[in-house]
Amino acid sequence: MASDALLRLQGVVKQFGHFTALHGVDLDIHEGEFFTIVGPSGSGKSTMIRLLVGMDELTHGAIWLRDKRIDETPANERPTCMVFQSLALFPHMSVGQNIEFPLKLRNVPAADRKSRALELLDLLRLPQSYYSKRISQCSGGEKQRVALARALAFDPEILFFDEPLSALDYRLRKTLEKELKDLHHRTGKTFVYITHSLEEAMVMSDRIAIMKDGRFEQIAVADEIYSRPVSRFVAEFMGEVNLFEVSTEDGSTLSGAGLTGNAPSGLAAGSKGLLMVRPEYIRFVADGGTADYTVKGRLLEEYALGSRIQYEIETTEGQTLTVEKLREDRTTSALGGEVTLGFDEANTHLIEGD
Repeated sequence: MASDALLRLQGVVKQFGHFTALHGVDLDIHEGEFFTIVGPSGSGKSTMIRLLVGMDELTHGAIWLRDKRIDETPANERPTCMVFQSLALFPHMSVGQNIEFPLKLRNVPAADRKSRALELLDLLRLPQSYYSKRISQCSGGEKQRVALARALAFDPEILFFDEPLSALDYRLRKTLEKELKDLHHRTGKTFVYITHSLEEAMVMSDRIAIMKDGRFEQIAVADEIYSRPVSRFVAEFMGEVNLFEVSTEDGSTLSGAGLTGNAPSGLAAGSKGLLMVRPEYIRFVADGGTADYTVKGRLLEEYALGSRIQYEIETTEGQTLTVEKLREDRTTSALGGEVTLGFDEANTHLIEGD
């Protein structure tokens, strides 16, 4: 089957008894891409990667690698490799023995195995002296690098990652996110990454797929998903957001949510939708100030977030809004005080009919 995709899923269904975990999923992943699948627990992302790597069998559908169907090919015969959340390293072995393990299974000569292991230590920026170091003596970050080196040992076409950073502390996780992205650039490999962390996905990915109930809700680059989500679910999943339920009878007069302003372009007469604005685009409007949309409320709380300040405001309609400003732009309004918020249509997105 000819295709410009490296990996293609067609009508993939996975059932466990009477429960359907994946519902006819279609997907194309391109060569050299860093593709991340994100979703809440139970969305189907772990089932998806188990099918891709060959750990589970499809119920229906097909998986193609270039022009070859591989869904019936055993996992150990596919040109792919998996980096697990647990890393699955052998604690009784040295770093070098762990890296060489997949090569040993393929009967690669000992001298060639060691040469490849030392080459991968260089690639993962670990000293070659670590070749003889015991895994039990390695730090969490070092173990992560060893697991990556082992995955790269036999030069797979695709690397799959099942939440490999989730057990690490915040600072180490942020460091390894950058290292993974750098490693992807340096190797040119195709990375398929599973995570529940939106932040990980946005830092590293070329494209992101949002999963919900065994289906892809939206697949796009991070900026598009963040700025133009296709549904309430995606909008809320992609971080802090303010959503106003609005409608118009004549195509120009706005109704709902306590907003003052004209109906947004794209909202047809007699229709309704969700007007979305991210917290960083809302400002406090002083007397005499203007904005395309304004809403009145009461300042409930202020939270310090390092370089930013987050505010919680309750509107006169009882809706809670979130506003984020840089520290130098913090409001002088007192907690409990009345405030007017404003934002412009250029910074909004209309989710129609949701």
